Order: sequence, then structure tokens, then C-alpha cells
Amino acid sequence: MDFDTVFLQRRSIRAFEDAPVPSETKALILQAMLRAPTAGALMLYSVIEIEDPALKSRLAETCDHQGFIAKAPWVLVFLADYARLYGYFEREGVGELCERSGRPLLAPREADLLLACCDALAAAQTLVCAAEALGLGSCYIGDIMENWETHRELLDLPRYTFPVTMLVLGRPTEQQRKRPQVPRLGAGLVVHTDRYRPASPADYGLMYQREGYGASVPGGEARTRGQELYLRKFAAPYSEEMRRSVASMLEDWR
Repeated sequence: MDFDTVFLQRRSIRAFEDAPVPSETKALILQAMLRAPTAGALMLYSVIEIEDPALKSRLAETCDHQGFIAKAPWVLVFLADYARLYGYFEREGVGELCERSGRPLLAPREADLLLACCDALAAAQTLVCAAEALGLGSCYIGDIMENWETHRELLDLPRYTFPVTMLVLGRPTEQQRKRPQVPRLGAGLVVHTDRYRPASPADYGLMYQREGYGASVPGGEARTRGQELYLRKFAAPYSEEMRRSVASMLEDWR
């Protein structure tokens, strides 16, 4: 495996060659995904492969109107999934066990959701690395967490499942292979030793200042780069919808 290619040169890909991913390549990548780290070997996730072109197009609209999703050769939705484990408990008579022993029958709660999200994201990133190793590019679509009620219906999601991310994959176009990487914060801002170290004024002066962080130039209402970033990302309509959607899902989960 080429370490630089898989890890240091990776970039998100949003334009793909018009060619399907071979079935043998998919099978190999999925095999690698199934070896991803998982809490207690429970594999608290599921993956939905989106093949229906109409469904892809619909997801392109519900996930913040991103047309490239509909054109991606391979689209995967990763679910945090406690429905499968809880169904197994029911089949194995856990309710009868609790009644016999006087224990309350527990249901999945917020901590279980977070654990399942960890499993799903570990599987997704393992799949991304395997895909990179085989010459595919990918892009995470966090917007699948928006429009919970719509996505639940579109994907026939049972209770105790939640779409935590979506991946689009395929062979990058030449332009995508050659375009500059988006910058990242340096290790000095991200990696801490023993305890959390709050950012200093000097640290804040370095954050998100490099070219490539989107617009990042004050304009309109914004008078600083931080104000511009707040309006463009944190206070954007899609962020508001994601907060509403996740809150709605949590109410149902509880």
C-alpha cells in the first residue's frame, strides 16, 4: 500500500469518471470494511448501497442540493444500527429473562447511539482507505443527517437506526486528481499531551487563515474571517436543519 497516496495525498472527490466500480473491486473494499474496529465485535452499523438512479437523485436534493451525488458511481449510506442487535435480543427471549429475574427491560439510549455512530464511522473510514488503495476517490456527505423524517421514509429505516454519514465513490476525473488539497490545521492545534490545552490568542490567529478554507474573506455582514466562517458554516440554513433533524431523531430514539 502506498502510504502517501492513501493518507497524505487524499482529498475529497466530487467529480468522477463515467464508469461503474467493478463488482470485484466493491467486494474487496467491503471485505476490508468488515474488518474495521467495532465495539465488542458487535458491529453496530449497517450500510445501504444506493443503486436506484431515482433514489440517488432524490438524495442529491435532500442532502443540500448537491448534484454530484446523483452522478457518483457508488453511493453508500452508513447507519448507526441498534435495531439488529435489539431484534436479536427479542428473538433470544431477553424480555422473558428480565421478567423472570425482576429486571427492567432496557432500551437503547443516547450512549448506545453514540457507540453505534463510532462503529459506523470507523467502518466508513476503513472503507475510504481501502478505496483509496485501489484507486478510487470518495467524499463524505454529512448532510444525510438532515431531513430525518424524509430519509427515514426513503430508506425504510426502523427505530434505533440513524444515517450518520453517506459516502460517494468512484474514479476521480483528471481535474480532481490534480486540484490542490484543502488545508488542514496543524498538529500543534489539534494534538494535546495528557490534558486538553485551550487555544491561545496566537493559536486563534493561525486558525483557518490559509488559502483553501472556502471564502474565508470578510464581506457583507462579516468583518472578520471568523464572522464569515460562522455565517457560512455554523449559522447556515443546512446547519440549522441538521440540528433540527438530529433533535427530532433523538426524540424518537428516546
